[in-house]
This record gives sequence, C-alpha cells and structure tokens, in this order.
Amino acid sequence: METKSRIKEKAHELFMRYGIRSVSMDDIATQMGMSKKTIYQYYADKDELVNAVMDDEVEQTHKDCDFCKKNARDAVDEIFLTMEQIHEQFSQINPIVIYDMEKFHPVAFAKFRKMKEEYLQQVVAQNMKRGIKEELYRDDLNVETMSRYRVETMMVPFAMAASAPTKFNLASVTQETMEHFLFGLATLKGYKLILKYKEDQLKKKSYDKTNKK
Repeated sequence: METKSRIKEKAHELFMRYGIRSVSMDDIATQMGMSKKTIYQYYADKDELVNAVMDDEVEQTHKDCDFCKKNARDAVDEIFLTMEQIHEQFSQINPIVIYDMEKFHPVAFAKFRKMKEEYLQQVVAQNMKRGIKEELYRDDLNVETMSRYRVETMMVPFAMAASAPTKFNLASVTQETMEHFLFGLATLKGYKLILKYKEDQLKKKSYDKTNKK
C-alpha cells in the first residue's frame, strides 16, 4: 500500500505541474525509478490513477474548508483564510489540468463537478449566512442565487490562465476575483473589516519577505 500511495502522490505532483494529458505512465515510472509494469500492478490504467488523485483532492478540499470555517474569527476571516490556502495551492497548479480532466477523464471530472456544485456551493452559502448573521454581509442577499453564481465563476480564472498563461496568473486572478466578490457582499461594517484584513495580510507578506532575506 505504501508503494501505491507513493505512485499516487507522484502522479498528483506531475499532473498538477504539467497537466494530465502531457504526463504518461512512462513519465511517472521514470520519475519514480520503477518500471511501468510495477505501476500497473496497482493501477489498471491512467484513468484509474487520475480517479484516485481526484478522490484525494476532494478529501483535501473538505479538510481545507473545515479548517477555514473552524479557525475563522468571522465570515470575512474565513474567506481570507481560504484565499491564503488557495494562493499556496494554485501557485503550483497548471490551469490546463481541469480541461484535460474534462476531456479525457470524465469519471474524475464528474467527481470534481459534484464537489463544486454540491459541497462548495454549500460551503459558500454557509459563509454567506454566517456573514449576514454577523452583520458583515448585506441582509438582502439571495443566498441561493449568489452562492451558485460564486461557484460557477470559480472556473473563470482557470480559463483566463489557460488561454494566456504569461498574462494571467491563476493564483493571483483567483484572489482578485474572490476579493471582488467579497466586497460585493459586504455591509459598511464588513467593508471596513475587509480593509483591515487586507492591511494585516500585506503586513504579514512584508514581514515574511523581509525574514526570508
């Protein structure tokens, strides 16, 4: 099982870095210093391996969302914690990976779509309800409509970065669109808190950058 797990981890790393289509089973075998035959002892084909990687992604997304929700001081802070996680993750992702999965691995893509349309929409809706209760978000929001809208627009940064990778950075575009959406939800109280958290975020980045030198 340890070998099977290592194969999956290496496949995940290569898929996210180069896209799924461009990474062959031979590439994975070479990177791991083993024969392709050994990989096929654990995974019948590439499709099965992609499905296993997607299962791990879904599980990790649940853990990340739970972490942000439990550790956030309020609804706005939950979004900032999420943006920190996403920026770190998306800095390592080739945006083409989603389109490769949709075109060549429909079962894995169906898992991704289910996570996005069901679980993530629920997470967004819960955050909105929390923000309304805390008087940080407007109470006239249609939670069902706006949570669905937010989930659908999550794919826009992937499309932009995939079509013009030298112009649009996936992590940066994702953060910018999340901030834009957050400002649209906010009351005056929430708006001020967003500005405060942005200032804290910039100070932290400056501090981290200084200490790295």
